[in-house]
Amino acid sequence: MSAVVTAGGAWLVTGGAGFIGGNFVRRLSRETTAPIVVLDALTYAGNASSIADVLARPHVALVKAALLDALFARHDFTRVVHLAAESHVDRSIVGPQPFLRTNVDGTFQLLEAARRHWTTPNGPLAGRRLLHVSTDEVFGDLAPNAPPFTEASPYAPSSPYAASKASADLLVRAWHRTYGVPVLISNCSNNYGPWQFPEKLIPLTILNALEGRELPVYGDGRQRRDWLHVEDHCAALLAIVERGRVGETYVVGGGDERENIDVVRAVCRAVDEACGGGRAAEGGESAARIRHVADRAGHDRRYAIDATKIRRELGWAPRHSIDEALPALVRWYVEHRDWCDAVRSGEYRRFYDEYYAARLGGNVTAPGRSPAPR
Repeated sequence: MSAVVTAGGAWLVTGGAGFIGGNFVRRLSRETTAPIVVLDALTYAGNASSIADVLARPHVALVKAALLDALFARHDFTRVVHLAAESHVDRSIVGPQPFLRTNVDGTFQLLEAARRHWTTPNGPLAGRRLLHVSTDEVFGDLAPNAPPFTEASPYAPSSPYAASKASADLLVRAWHRTYGVPVLISNCSNNYGPWQFPEKLIPLTILNALEGRELPVYGDGRQRRDWLHVEDHCAALLAIVERGRVGETYVVGGGDERENIDVVRAVCRAVDEACGGGRAAEGGESAARIRHVADRAGHDRRYAIDATKIRRELGWAPRHSIDEALPALVRWYVEHRDWCDAVRSGEYRRFYDEYYAARLGGNVTAPGRSPAPR
C-alpha cells in the first residue's frame, strides 16, 4: 500500500543527500508539492549530485549547514524525517568519534530544536511528527535458530556504529516521554539499491566485478542478513511518518534473509550476465575473484526482521527480492559510472587502500585507479 502524503506544512529531511535519504527525497518530491528542505553535511557519503534532478524542482532546497533553530523558525515544519547518520560500520571501528558526534549529538540537537519549536506548556503542537530512522544492528547478534527481531527485542549493540544508533534511539524515546516531542522510530534491515555508496557490500561487489578486481568477503561469508530494497524502505518510511502511531517503533525488513557469500555469488552471476558471453554459471569469471579476508572485529552473524506490526497496522509489504532486483541494479551502476567514479575519489580511495590492503595481503588497488581491462 502506498502512503498518502497529507502534511500541509514543510518537510525537513536530514541526511537527504545520502543513499536512503536521497531515494526518500526523490520519492517524497513526487508525492507532495509542500516545501522540502534537505539538510546534509555533504561528507564522503553525501553527494548533492545524487539528487541533482530533485533539486531542480521548485519545492526542494538543499541546505549544507544551518542552525536548526533558524530552520525551524523560518519554516513551518510539520514533518521531520531524520536520516542523517554515520552508518559505515568499518569506519566506526577505525574511528568511532564521528559516529558519536553525528549520531548521538546530532540527534540530540534535532530533538532539542523540535522541543523548543513544537511543544508548549499545554502539550505538543498538533500535526507535527518526527521520524527517527534507525537500524536493526541496535539489537545485536541473533542466534541461528532464534526468531527474528521485533519491536520488543532488547538492545545489544556490537559495533561503535550500532551503539551510537542505540544511544540515539534512547534519546528519541526519552524526549517523547519527558517533553512530549511527537516522535516515531523505525529500525530497518540491510538496504540495497541505486545511489548506494560503494563501501557497502552489494555496490562494492558490483563495481569490483565489473572492473575485474578481487571481491573481498569477510571471514567465511556465512553472516546472514535480511535484505531490503531502498524503494521498499522509502515506502515504509512514508507510511510510518504519515500513518504510524506517535511514540511507536516499527521494524522494517525485506523478508529476504541470505548469507553474505550467497549475495556475492548472486551479484557475480548478474554481472556476468550483464557482460554477456554466457558467464552466468556458478564459478564463472566474477565468482573466481572472490577472496575471503580477515573478518571484521565484533562482526554479528545474523540479523532478521519480523515486520508483522507494520504490515498489520499500515498495510506495508516489500515488493522486491534480490534475485529480481539485481539485473536492473547492475545496469544502473553500469549506466552511472561517472557518478561512481566521482564518489570513489579522495577520502574513499584512502580508506579503501588502508582498510583492505592488509586483508588482501597488500595486493589491492583502490577502485577508480586504472581499472583492470575486461
